[in-house]
Amino acid sequence: MRPSAGMRALAAAACFFTIPTGVFGADVLSTNSFTTCLDNSAIEVNKLDVSYNKNTRKLIFDVAGESKSEQNVTARLVVTAYGKQVYEKEFSPCEQGMTEMCPVPAAKFSSSGEQTVPEEFAKQIPAIAFSVPDLDGLVKMYLTRDADNTQLACVESTVGNGKSLEMPAVKYVAAGIAAGSLALTGLSALSAAGTPGAAAPSPTFGEVFGWFQSMALSGMMSVKYPTVYQSFSSNFGFSTGLVSWDSMQKTIDNFRGATGGNLTENNYDYLKNATLVFASGANSSEAGSLKRRAIEGAFLFLRDGTEVSVDGETSTVGGDGSSSDDTAEPESKNQKFVKDIQGYVEQLRIPAPNTFMTLLLSFAIVVAAIIVLILLFKLILEAWSMMKPLPHSMESWRKRYWWRLAKAITNLIMLLYGIWVLYCIYQFTNGDSWAAKTLAGVTLGLFTAILGWFTFQIWSKAREAKKQLGDASNLYEDKEVWVRYSLFYDNYKKSYWWIFIPVIVYMFVRACVIAGAQSNGLVQTAGQLIVEALMLCLLLWTRPFSLKSSNIINCVIQTVRVLSVICILVFVEELGISSTTKTVTGVVLIVVQSVLTGVLAILIAVNALIFCIKKNPHRQRRKEAEKEKELARDFDNLTPLDARNSLLMEPMSQKGTAYKAPIVSDSPFGATRDQKGHYDPVPPRPESPGGDSYYGRSLSRPTEHYRDHSADALVHSAADMGYRDQSSDRQPRLPDVYGYGQAK
Repeated sequence: MRPSAGMRALAAAACFFTIPTGVFGADVLSTNSFTTCLDNSAIEVNKLDVSYNKNTRKLIFDVAGESKSEQNVTARLVVTAYGKQVYEKEFSPCEQGMTEMCPVPAAKFSSSGEQTVPEEFAKQIPAIAFSVPDLDGLVKMYLTRDADNTQLACVESTVGNGKSLEMPAVKYVAAGIAAGSLALTGLSALSAAGTPGAAAPSPTFGEVFGWFQSMALSGMMSVKYPTVYQSFSSNFGFSTGLVSWDSMQKTIDNFRGATGGNLTENNYDYLKNATLVFASGANSSEAGSLKRRAIEGAFLFLRDGTEVSVDGETSTVGGDGSSSDDTAEPESKNQKFVKDIQGYVEQLRIPAPNTFMTLLLSFAIVVAAIIVLILLFKLILEAWSMMKPLPHSMESWRKRYWWRLAKAITNLIMLLYGIWVLYCIYQFTNGDSWAAKTLAGVTLGLFTAILGWFTFQIWSKAREAKKQLGDASNLYEDKEVWVRYSLFYDNYKKSYWWIFIPVIVYMFVRACVIAGAQSNGLVQTAGQLIVEALMLCLLLWTRPFSLKSSNIINCVIQTVRVLSVICILVFVEELGISSTTKTVTGVVLIVVQSVLTGVLAILIAVNALIFCIKKNPHRQRRKEAEKEKELARDFDNLTPLDARNSLLMEPMSQKGTAYKAPIVSDSPFGATRDQKGHYDPVPPRPESPGGDSYYGRSLSRPTEHYRDHSADALVHSAADMGYRDQSSDRQPRLPDVYGYGQAK
């Protein structure tokens, strides 16, 4: 059997499938969809399904259409790979032995069949063609009238192997990483219990979520992406608030329809049944001039064993010649040409005019969940407080729960502010529903005002602290200020509390560049490269984070952002870089971004392990502070210096004693002294002669005299209180005192 032109086209296109991958699946190449590339064509194609199985070498096809007049035609098949034309062939159905299609009848027609591809051509198709993800292919077939060479029809179809990097598993893994970082950040905040100056370990939830947003934004540029990267970046659309729920999208469609929106081709049901064809980006408007993306595959037009139907009468060409009266039921699935933000959003099955409203509803759902959780926790604390006293940290949380609620919502606004600016500008520039534009303007103004108010409050507190203390350390040391405003600067050093201001400006400007420079990929990419590079320089110059690990991680993330934009610059059509280079660059970009995402996931797991096995540093600091306060309180309780109350006794030795013996007592402490040798305190007499004690000495008595501490000696000399005779037989008598201790 002589090989057809389609076989040779497939073999030529397969030579370009050379990118390695580890994704494997069924060994089948098939058309995904088709569309016409000629307006008002004389021959209309309604159905085009072609598939090739590597294992059986079977090619199955099914084509249906309608012709307005009977005419002889010549077909021209054009196959491209990686944006490069690799095969072109003209042939006549009459020359291929398809007698039922020669000439094309003025009626509805269909052709279907199954063919075995010669082994010599099947071997030329690399195995990688059946396993590489997002193996987009496209072939164009032009039909021209033989009589005057007038073009009658143009049909093009994409070809793939059914494998794609846009898969639920990747989205679930990414969502799991984000959830893990959120849990770790929340546990770190609870362990700090409002301790001023406490920083969360990196990577935080904001850093991880911000990185996911960067990967999503990388897929929204007005450039000609390799299809494999377009699919990869779509996995992170959830971080920008794009969640495709059937009921949500239909509700938004109804809302737009009631407020002046155009639902002709911009509705969920239409998009669900359409196949997207991505344009090159810049200045692409007409379907006939659209350049297709990535590798271009094969369309196979065969003759042997072909079943042809004309007006319901079916016959087999190259077979046994049997016929039947089966009527062809053509099916069609339109292709929709998309680009820029529209292409990214509609790849997620969200109509482009629904973009802002989808973000708004997603935001409202998250805010409602935050309110419910915080109020539920408040209710639990109230019930707990009725049974027993709450810990100090929980009591503080219970009293400030309204402020905690406002802080959580503000944190969410800060997290989504850049995306909010992007989608609002996109809504303004693309029009559609007046209500959607109004909501976009109101919410953007409100969120900007909220961030501006917090910025002014923090700046005022810092300026006041600098006037009083010389620096802004009060932002970190004052607990009330910390609880209210720390969400903006909690991870920064005290001297770089202001870094959050350029971060807000960075998010705003980046969104304006992407949304404002649509359809001009060069300006868009160059502007974003400048913004990302300036942010990287700021981080490297200041290193503002309080933790060394945070500085390293954030600098690495920002460096990868800059490298990603440089790679995207390769995709710009104006630079004229070859499609092969673009595809290789797309794969490199996927690898770099995937590696960084994996590193962040590992760091989150390591931080979680450290959190579980390591003592809480915030709790240790609180305990040390409590010990210092207790020690200071002990020093404050010391009595004034006294001969017997201070120097001879321990500071609190007399505290709580209930006994009080007289000065003159036969045995004031019983037969012996107590364990510490304590006596009842005696008021000092400054003019009394001194004496030396075995256990201590008086401050007013001379030290050269010895004093007997026995009970008899104490009673014996109690009345004298002056000079004592050192003789042990001396009897008590009333002394005649003429001077200081001198008896006459």
